[in-house]
Amino acid sequence: MTVRLVVVSHSEKIADGAVELAAQMAPDVVILGAGGTADGRIGTSLEKVMSALDQTAGGDGVVVLTDLGSAVMTAESALELVEEPAGVLLADAPLVEGLVAAAVAAQGGADAKAVKRAAEAVYGLGPDVTAASLALAASTVAEGSVTGPGPDFTGDFELVNEAGMHARPAAKIAGGLASLNAEVTVNGVDGASMTSLMILAAGKGSMLHIEAWGPDAERALNYVGGLVQAGFGEP
Repeated sequence: MTVRLVVVSHSEKIADGAVELAAQMAPDVVILGAGGTADGRIGTSLEKVMSALDQTAGGDGVVVLTDLGSAVMTAESALELVEEPAGVLLADAPLVEGLVAAAVAAQGGADAKAVKRAAEAVYGLGPDVTAASLALAASTVAEGSVTGPGPDFTGDFELVNEAGMHARPAAKIAGGLASLNAEVTVNGVDGASMTSLMILAAGKGSMLHIEAWGPDAERALNYVGGLVQAGFGEP
């Protein structure tokens, strides 16, 4: 487990806060923030990004996440200057949600490409989400279940943790599945999408129906079922 993460933001506080949040779910992953300018102002700094990338050297790849605008351009400029650009991947993902999903995937031992996929899988609802649109999206996604041949493995598991399917469990499921060669649905939604799992709004006592296809289908089912039965390590 040596994939490292770098967060590029216009704000040092945002970068540090995102790192702190993700570290709670992935304590063994190296996550570095590169926020703000070198003199502490709002903006981006190529020097700070290069410094962060230098500190991640020696691992099995780096995934970079950014907030917006010049942060993306600064990260792209940095990638042109590193000695081994092939080992540094820039994820097109929402900063906080993408970072959490990427961190969990890295914690689970995923390689750099899988970590990048985990980050990008959280795209979906956009910024203007209301409770009504969440409910509508949940029902719509649930109706869009995978069609075709039946799943290779299925299982039903009851949520036993008090908080149900909130951000941390969703990130653990999505991040872990991103490293497996399997297509998995949870109550009809994409199991590798943190956002889709969260919009299920499944509380304690809810049943999760898991369907899995592919070479790692059984492993994926056992992974999700094990997390659910253990309450995701929560009370």
